[in-house]
Amino acid sequence: MSNIRRRYLRETLTNYAFIAPAIAGVLIFHLIPMVTSLFLSLTRYDVVSSPKFIGLNNYKTMVVDPLWRKSIFNTCYYVGVTLPIRLIIALIAAVLLDQKVRGITIFRVIFYLPSITAGVAISLLWKLIFQPTYGLANSLLAHFGIQGPAWLGDPKWAMPSIIIMMSLNIGQFMLIFLAGLQSVPTYLYEAVQLDGGNRWHQFKYVTIPFLTPVIFLNIVIGIIEMVQMFTQAYVMTGGGPMDATLVYVMYIYQRAFQWLEMGYASSLAWFLFIVLLVLTIMQFKLSGRWVYYESAGGRR
Repeated sequence: MSNIRRRYLRETLTNYAFIAPAIAGVLIFHLIPMVTSLFLSLTRYDVVSSPKFIGLNNYKTMVVDPLWRKSIFNTCYYVGVTLPIRLIIALIAAVLLDQKVRGITIFRVIFYLPSITAGVAISLLWKLIFQPTYGLANSLLAHFGIQGPAWLGDPKWAMPSIIIMMSLNIGQFMLIFLAGLQSVPTYLYEAVQLDGGNRWHQFKYVTIPFLTPVIFLNIVIGIIEMVQMFTQAYVMTGGGPMDATLVYVMYIYQRAFQWLEMGYASSLAWFLFIVLLVLTIMQFKLSGRWVYYESAGGRR
């Protein structure tokens, strides 16, 4: 064997040795649990006794399960309202934080810090804010002579309360928008200005088209993240009142760890996985109609 081949083989083995822990982690903590959960989704399993194979019965039960339909409705309601609001607020914040003013870095850190704070801590804080008797929200409304609602204790206001809280969680989206804004060529703004355009024209005809890949990325990440919302609903309402905040992952948790129906919970989880996979593929397919890529010479 030549020296070149021996050196190539040694480098290859060294590279595989470095990535071996990562590969083992993926196999042990991702692929094996996924395959196991797929098998369990075809069984009746209560943790105590051995799994009993029942075929597709769990999936058939899912279709006629009223709580399953309720959790889907709540999740779609939450994502459909919260995602556009978060995107708009994050874009506005990114535009404001893209200005060249003194101390702007400090403001960027302040806006981003809440996004790295533990979800449980944020949820507990907002639970106090929405407390109907002495909470900050109703205290502010009382100054204007408005009788505040029960918020988390009212089925009509529980989900809007969580939406209000999550709509202000813009740190991740804002940071991605900010990176996108800083990559927009400045000469295009100057060209619009020379043509008599104002700041709105610059934003509409330059900023937005160049931000479409970033908007697309935020939409994909946002849907995947928000469909799996659990911590806020669990800490603030436990899925209540009257299942008003029973989101999909919360329902999986209840079936698996409260009712010990691991087989049914696994089928719920696989349904969520398939839906997210289909939604993501559809978004990539449709992105060519509105996402602008400069390197590709326009839309693709």
